[in-house]
Amino acid sequence: MKIVSPSFEVLDYLDRESLAVRIEFCGRICYKSEDKINRESALPFVSRMAEHGHNSVLEMGVVTLQVQCADAGQVAELFFTRPKYLFIDINDNSLLVTGSVRAFREMLMFHPECAVVRAMCAFLYERHPYFFSTILPKNGLAADDSISVTKKELTAVDQLPPEQLAKHRHIAVKFIVNRAVTHEIVRHRPCSFLQESQRYCRYSDDKFGNEVTFIEPMFFEQNSSEYHIWKKAMQDTEQMYLQLLATSTPQAARTVLPNSCKTELIVYANLLEWKHIFKLRTTKAAEPSMREVMIPLQEDFNRRFSPVFS
Repeated sequence: MKIVSPSFEVLDYLDRESLAVRIEFCGRICYKSEDKINRESALPFVSRMAEHGHNSVLEMGVVTLQVQCADAGQVAELFFTRPKYLFIDINDNSLLVTGSVRAFREMLMFHPECAVVRAMCAFLYERHPYFFSTILPKNGLAADDSISVTKKELTAVDQLPPEQLAKHRHIAVKFIVNRAVTHEIVRHRPCSFLQESQRYCRYSDDKFGNEVTFIEPMFFEQNSSEYHIWKKAMQDTEQMYLQLLATSTPQAARTVLPNSCKTELIVYANLLEWKHIFKLRTTKAAEPSMREVMIPLQEDFNRRFSPVFS
């Protein structure tokens, strides 16, 4: 049995990587298969995710586009589709559009007749064909000369006014917390989540040290009688879990695992949603284990994005 403290990591370094590299890193958290990442692994991985429609993984790649339309009719046509999961700012016939790979894929699947949707996806397809190759319209994605699409680089997004920055700037955080905390975090919308899967992870394997890892509870002081009761319960649980694995699958054996089980969770959201999360999860009424990670994370965001959080 292993006991670790809760922690978080802001994955800002992933912002400098390609969409494929970013998505692969986040996706492999689910199965704890990060050891399979190499220089050639990203494209095959994301291609499989797109082919099989693993949409939650494809939400981990976000891009911001600057779209210039020829007339107001094209802009109106986009909004008639009631675009889902896209963050849009409009200035006359110019659009600032931020969305995940999943968002753009679903717009193309459900609204291929919309000129702006086709133009944005044609732009992305030219650079990332593996995301769209299985869902292309029958007549392809011919470019529309009346609509100009360019990528808004991250450095330019970071220079946006605070109101736009909060909407278009997305950032991922990797949490290492207990299962009870993850159950609360995943209730937030709109966010994207990828979580370590107890269904597929076999903690008796060498890569897990042949043991179950638990998060140290903040409620009990070490060497207190309450702490010893908790620790004994975790030891007994680990023994039962490992015994079940001898004759059962991980998804069956996990039924005995408690809330204290260590879980890795990636949360990906724009700054506007992070503000909402902090507002709810740092107050005195919030669950103490949640406050344990959210208060220092909020302080980190205050330093990184002071125009939004100050």
